[in-house]
Amino acid sequence: MNSDSSQPPPVPADRPENTLFRQWSGPLTSDLVRTPGAFGLGQVPARLKPDAVTTAVCGYCSTGCGLNIHLKNGEAINVSADPNYPVNLGMACPKGWEVLTPLDSPDRATTPLLRNPTTGRMEPVSWSVAMDIFVTRMRGVQERHGLHSIAYLSTGQICTEEMALLGALFKFGMGGLHGDSNTRQCMATAHVAYKQSFGFDAPPYSYADFEESDVLVFVGANPCIAHPILWQRVLRNPHHPEIIVLDPRRTETAVNATLHLALAPKSDLTLLYGIAAALISRGALDRSFIEAHTEGFEAFATFVAEFTPERACAAARITRADFDRCVELIARGRRVSFWWTMGVNQGHESTRTAQALINLALMTGNIGRPGTGANSITGQCNAMGSRLYANATSLLGGRDFVDANHRQQVATALNMDPALVPDRPSWAYDQIIDGIESGAIRGLWVIATNSSHSWIDGGRFDRLLDKLDFLVVQDLYHTTDTAKRADLILPAAGWGEKEGTLINSERRIGRVKKVRRAPGVALSDFAIFQLIAAAWGRGPQFAEWSSPEAAFQILKRLSAGQPCDITGIQDYQHIDRCGGIQWPWKTPTVDTSTRTTPSDPAVERRLFEDGQFHTPNGRARFLYDPPRPVAEPTDDAYPFVLLTGRGSSAQWHTNTRTAKSAILRKLYPTEAYVEVHPDDARRLGIQAHGKVSVTSRRGTLEVNAFITRTVQPGQVFLPMHYDGVNRLTAGSFDPHSRQPSYKFCAVRIAPAGRS
Repeated sequence: MNSDSSQPPPVPADRPENTLFRQWSGPLTSDLVRTPGAFGLGQVPARLKPDAVTTAVCGYCSTGCGLNIHLKNGEAINVSADPNYPVNLGMACPKGWEVLTPLDSPDRATTPLLRNPTTGRMEPVSWSVAMDIFVTRMRGVQERHGLHSIAYLSTGQICTEEMALLGALFKFGMGGLHGDSNTRQCMATAHVAYKQSFGFDAPPYSYADFEESDVLVFVGANPCIAHPILWQRVLRNPHHPEIIVLDPRRTETAVNATLHLALAPKSDLTLLYGIAAALISRGALDRSFIEAHTEGFEAFATFVAEFTPERACAAARITRADFDRCVELIARGRRVSFWWTMGVNQGHESTRTAQALINLALMTGNIGRPGTGANSITGQCNAMGSRLYANATSLLGGRDFVDANHRQQVATALNMDPALVPDRPSWAYDQIIDGIESGAIRGLWVIATNSSHSWIDGGRFDRLLDKLDFLVVQDLYHTTDTAKRADLILPAAGWGEKEGTLINSERRIGRVKKVRRAPGVALSDFAIFQLIAAAWGRGPQFAEWSSPEAAFQILKRLSAGQPCDITGIQDYQHIDRCGGIQWPWKTPTVDTSTRTTPSDPAVERRLFEDGQFHTPNGRARFLYDPPRPVAEPTDDAYPFVLLTGRGSSAQWHTNTRTAKSAILRKLYPTEAYVEVHPDDARRLGIQAHGKVSVTSRRGTLEVNAFITRTVQPGQVFLPMHYDGVNRLTAGSFDPHSRQPSYKFCAVRIAPAGRS
């Protein structure tokens, strides 16, 4: 696969004449369109004044904000925050306000593109040719190297119905086995931690808990930047809560905390065990809850006894006074909630770290009540949908491939032969990439993700792409780092150009609606999967998957009897009327004929109020392991710890979409930068805003220096959004979740030209 940076070729004049395309280029507007009211649109030119309004949830992060979409002649011209949606209550972050802009970018993929083997250039082809090439070459790989020699890497950004159709088509129709999602990069740890501790991947909280806690503990989480609407929910808390932040950096959230423990990177597991031991020592436990609803506590108490305050403080490099204050605040809290995100999930022992937080909630009885919980904040808009329905490493509906009863349940729900359901899960993301290196994987299909930018040790990933026989990229843009290397590009519709549902952090299912036409002959991912099913000869097998809403009815059947049961949701209109619906929802218990209010149980619900978990005996488990050293410690050659993470609320992941907005680009630095402590800058001769080389064992990146005390001496921070950052990060993985450790690798820094 060779890079091709030429201008996009013209769209073919002929649109594919098939019923699928006519269906998905059909009516723009959805049901429940209403006349506009007072939405604070400001001065809108008369020719663009909206004549109707519909609603949808935002397609960026996992918060799942509700947006009013203002329509002119049935097409979206503007958005505003929905004041009635129970998630954001009329608020939106910069990305939400600009959610339509990336759809108008001139580098949209508007037609299938095929690489000419002679010239190496990408050339436009029709959908029929693209489908023939896809099937012929993918099947050719299978014939030469085996059924499981093809794989896909998907996303947490597309609709749940699309994820489910992809996973079912690939595994039950195309004979493939190995497919994973970029959810592996953000939420695999939470998925595994919850499943092991609770018996199912079940985040227990509602966003109302931000407003009900009297103590909130944030570990490796910076909601001020990463989830600003959730931080606004914290600010609405009327109880004057104590806020504890555990984070190596002095983040925006840490600045606003009652107590910031600026712990050493990746010392969090030792520190959390020390906090547990101190709480046990002072008797700050809920013994009745432990005895009635958990198992393994006594062994856990024995295990953590050796994690004395002295040991915890030494490992974390914090003072005893701060440690004692943290323990005191948790001990005296009546409603304590523990929150984490990527600072925990992206670590070499991340699952046990997440479970250390779960253990704290269980032992203090802070779960199942308002303002409590061990609460993982999700990353992508539909990472929860991916965890439940992508059919990758978990069977549809949160089931297990290795369980014969689960395979039968899925086969029955889909009216197919159980023999079509694999009896083992897919390889994880990193194992698929290792499979490319070994030659086991020879065909790769990348859907709505930019792995060349986002995957750890990106230089290795790009080198391995050259070993493939066939690379297909399905995306909104033909210009992503990964798309530039493709043999075939399939142009996809984006948010606002298709129908479906997303599932947010608090388990709320929300609607996505088609309010614009996709450019050229681009199609929704759902329609592309339908075309592939037909071209592969599997059209009859997937005939029931006739539309996203029909697929939603299939998902309902697949959820039946599972902890995520949604059989009580009637249809898409029901979701709209309720302002989104949190799973589980087996039977409606409120009048759903009209839009509910935030006080209704359809709007705000939490799990485990009865103390019953999803394990065989109904008890939550205390799980733990001794802390392990990091895979790549600092040394004389690479003396700094590199931290990566979110840079600003105006940026999203690889900037693939947010960089398309001139407004958003004004809200973050144009060029990549590294945060350096003043003491280190002075010692190394680094000047503010001067060019700096950051070098790891895998590569070098030249960036601007930002001298600040937000980082500690011996640490540097790079925002993940800029190109090349992940050419530095190291391939270290948690053994349980196989999530990469983006938060720690060894680097050196120097003024550019002196490294």
